[in-house]
Formats: sequence, C-alpha cells, structure tokens
Amino acid sequence: MNKKIAVVTGGNSGIGKETAIALKDMGCTVYELSRREIPTDGIKHIRADVTKENDIKNAAEEIIKAEGKVDIVINCAGFGISGAVEFTTLESAKSQFEVNFFGTVNVNRIFIPYLRQNRSGRIVNISSVAAVAHIPFQTFYSASKAAIDSYSAALANEVKPFGISVASIQPGDICTGFTNAREKTNVGDDVYEGRISRSVTSMEKDEQKGMKPDVAGRYIAKIALKKNVKPLYAIGVTYKFLSVLCRVFPCRIRNYIVGMLYAK
Repeated sequence: MNKKIAVVTGGNSGIGKETAIALKDMGCTVYELSRREIPTDGIKHIRADVTKENDIKNAAEEIIKAEGKVDIVINCAGFGISGAVEFTTLESAKSQFEVNFFGTVNVNRIFIPYLRQNRSGRIVNISSVAAVAHIPFQTFYSASKAAIDSYSAALANEVKPFGISVASIQPGDICTGFTNAREKTNVGDDVYEGRISRSVTSMEKDEQKGMKPDVAGRYIAKIALKKNVKPLYAIGVTYKFLSVLCRVFPCRIRNYIVGMLYAK
C-alpha cells in the first residue's frame, strides 16, 4: 500500500495535534513541524518555526530524503492576540500576521514544488469563522484569518493545473490551550469602559464550551484525504450555518449582530 505522506504544522498541540493523530489513524505517515518536541506515538517530529525559511526548507528536504514525496500539507500553526486596535503595537500586529498568514505562505511556498513535481497534492489551510464574523478586540486575528481565506482561494486556481487542490477550513470555538495562550492586553480598557475585557472574557467562555479538538482534528483529516474538495469549509453545523449567513447578510446587519455579541 502506498501510504500518503502528510505534513502538519503546529502539530504538537490543539487541533494540529489531533489532526496529526487522525491522519495517522487513517493510515498516513505523519510529520509534525513545531518549535517544541512533545512526543506523540506514531508521529514523526521535526523542529521547525514556520516563520523561518531555512527551518522549513530543511524539514522539507529531510522528509523528501526519507519518503521521496509529500502528499498533504496542513497549516495549523497559529496564535491569537486581543486588545483594542489603537492600543495594539504595530510589532504585535505584525507578529500576528507573521505566524498566522506569512507562516502559512512560507510553508506552502517551500512544499508546492514537491507537490507540483508529483502532479498531485492537497494543501489545507486553517482559517477561522472570525474571517467572516469579524470579532471586535480580536481585529488582527480576524484579519489574519480573512487573509488566509482569500489567499487559499486564489492559490487553488494557480496550482490546479498541477493536480494540487487547496482548501481553507474555518473552525469555530474549540476547547484547546489556544485560549490560555492568547496574548491579551487590556490597555485602554478604562477608555473603552470595560468593553475590551468583557468582549475577550465572553469569547473565552465560548471557546471553553466549544467543540473538542479531536472532533475538529478528525474533520480536518477527512477533508485532507477527500478525493475532491471545495475551496472553503466550516467545522460543525452551527458554524457552517453562521458562515453562510455571514456571506449572505449585508455587512451592516452582520456587523450589528457581532457587535451585539462581542462589543457591548
């Protein structure tokens, strides 16, 4: 049997780890790329920072030398920041995009030539429902995920003639360590009359009551192994419905609803 070779970034925790496990259980040989080594049975770890070109180049060369090919690339690496736009430093905003967006760009740019040579492959980029339901006080996170969706749709048409397909997947609230890892600042909360802290606290409560990461991981793995994929998916019935509504509703109505939930 010709096993699929899958690469998962951010594969040592959260939905990245669960996606890697699900792919392994579905018969793939899985390499997880992350900065920290947290061993998972049956998963091959390579230390790599998605923002560092040489790290990803070296990882790709190591995988190709060992396996001779790559079939699937899944970009799960990412983190979140929160706070008011006017009090968020440009350095923090750039860091958010450097990992969430340009980290994905960096990984794909280095692996696409190997997929192209094989005339086949699947790229899955992890976005968020925040890409369409733009969350106040998580503005830069929302913007980085919206960029992922646009990038994925355009990339899909670029690489289609080479037998490579691309999908962007929008998780909603997932109960993972992502919540505790969020870089939060309440600077200016007095100016905003407590709305910054109220918004983020409300979102974090929703996250902790959210979908279990193994459910999300299995969903992502199934998409990665599908024969044909759509450009965009949302995880879970609720978020599929929300994603559709956000695309159908006029922006004014959509923004009003999100504002009532997270900007009061």
